[in-house]
Amino acid sequence: MALSDWLFYFYSAVLIGSATAVVTARNQVYSALFLVLTFFTASALWILLQVEFLAIALIVVYIGAVMVLFLFVVMMLDGHIQAVRRRFSPYVPVSLAVLGLLALEVLGLFANQRFSPAQTPVPPDRPADYSNIHELGLRLFTEYLFQFEVAGVILLIAVVAALVLTHRPKRDPKRIDPARQIAAQAQGRVRLVSMPAETDPDQQEDAS
Repeated sequence: MALSDWLFYFYSAVLIGSATAVVTARNQVYSALFLVLTFFTASALWILLQVEFLAIALIVVYIGAVMVLFLFVVMMLDGHIQAVRRRFSPYVPVSLAVLGLLALEVLGLFANQRFSPAQTPVPPDRPADYSNIHELGLRLFTEYLFQFEVAGVILLIAVVAALVLTHRPKRDPKRIDPARQIAAQAQGRVRLVSMPAETDPDQQEDAS
């Protein structure tokens, strides 16, 4: 076997092991670190497939930004993680059943001849001036433009729906009305009141 084949099997083994450790590790920080290893190994596999742009995007976006956010969330929820586990424990049997069905479906897909190694040959070598980003953009904005626009609309709907579902209006909102501020006059803001002077009775007795 060629060196690329050995690297593919090595990276695949590391990827499967780290992905398994993500869901089996008892420490949340360890799970997040194993997830970083999973993303990095997946990017290495993409580099073997000559998809350098997606590999770099996976490292920069997911490992550099999303995983940092995950670690912050894990640190913030560390005190409540036991309560969360007790709340999720009744759903473990159903989750395992769904996971088993998903595994059977994936195995059925790979058993199909469409996903055999003969149908997915090794990509040919590209010239030195070949641009991965140019080819990706060309396909994305020509052949798959409609699918790209539909995906953007779905993501926009998801963002708006998340904002609507999580928004809680205040019961006593304090809003500013610029029109009322501009129309305000001094007579309506300040009122002069004439009151008689008052003296302290103790001071009057001392004076007498």
